[in-house]
This record gives sequence, C-alpha cells and structure tokens, in this order.
Amino acid sequence: MERVSDKLLHLVRHGEVFNPEGVLYGRLPGFVLSSRGEEMALAAAQELAASDRAVARLIASPLVRAQQSAEPISAAFNLEIETDERIIEPTNAFEGTVGKSAFKNPRYWHRYVNPFRPSWGEPYRSIATRVREAMDDAWETTRGGDIVMVSHQAVIWAAHRDVNGKPLFHNPATRRCELSSITTFEQRSGRWFEVDYRTPAESLLDGAIDVGAV
Repeated sequence: MERVSDKLLHLVRHGEVFNPEGVLYGRLPGFVLSSRGEEMALAAAQELAASDRAVARLIASPLVRAQQSAEPISAAFNLEIETDERIIEPTNAFEGTVGKSAFKNPRYWHRYVNPFRPSWGEPYRSIATRVREAMDDAWETTRGGDIVMVSHQAVIWAAHRDVNGKPLFHNPATRRCELSSITTFEQRSGRWFEVDYRTPAESLLDGAIDVGAV
C-alpha cells in the first residue's frame, strides 16, 4: 500500500488577473482577480477540500491577487490567511510594459546580457532560497495537517526546479505552473520531494490572460 503522509505542503498559484491590456504587472498595485480568476481560485479550494485532508495553515503572498485566491481556501477550511513576504512575485525590469513589446525595444536590450541570472530581475537563486526558507519554516512550525501557500508562477517554479535538482535557469515560456494549479511537496528526513501536480482550473484556462510577470 502506498504511504500517505500525515503532512503535505501545497504551493497554489493565484487565479487569472483582470488585465485586458496584457500588462506585465509584476508587483504593481491594483491588479485584482478577474471573474474567471475568482472561479479558478474556487476550483483550487474545492480540489483541496475534495482530497479529504486536514489543512492546518494557509499562507499567502502579500499581493492582492494571491490574497484573493486564498479567500475561498480560507472559507473552505475556516483558516486565517497568514502573509509571508518570502513568497511574493519576483521583481523585474519590465513591470508596466505591455505584452512582449519590451522585448523588442532597444532600450531594454541590455537587460538580456545574462539570462542565467537573470539580468532583468531578481536572481533565480534568490527566489529559490526565499521560497525554500518559507517552506522550511512553515513545515517546522505546523502540526496536525497540511500547509497551503498561495504564491506566483515564478516562485513556485523556482521551488520545483530547486527541489528536483534542476538548473534554476530556464525559459519562462516553458513553466509547468498553470493558473490556480497545485504543486505538492513533502519533506522526508529533512529533504523535500515533489509528490503531485494538479490543474483544477484546467477547464477555465482556454483564453485566459496569463502575461503578468516574467
């Protein structure tokens, strides 16, 4: 029989943001969930509730889209939403630009000098380190149930690659981290393992705007 852990940590991505112009919003204020994004967040909450596992902690990035995406999970499990700055969206030089226009503008070309870092924003190692520290702290201080952390694509993908021993450098267009997806981890003998990936909002993804950050 497959062993079922008494504690898991789920990294949940936020739902679709209302962003009809396709702005690369990053950490910019004022970007809230769209109505479809609210449905996506609800789908993630329902997926977690349907798994019939106790959830003891709910932690979210301070950005409003993550806080909003945590609300239906809070309601489903009657949990307070805690906030952790360490799982916030990374900084990037393209905040406020529209679509892929910045990538074609010569004024930004110097930002591509080192894609391995990357030179357009927070280093990949910095992102991975802070999310892993947040995961470690939550794991060590939580008893009696699972942990849910609502965060952002780049942050979750950094955790995925770091836990799985993959180089942190990657093409952002190839990330497997859909809106309102759930990436699940378990710690065994002090080491993290990725054990599951789910896309409860898959039926809502067609046509969704997903260009918020890089």
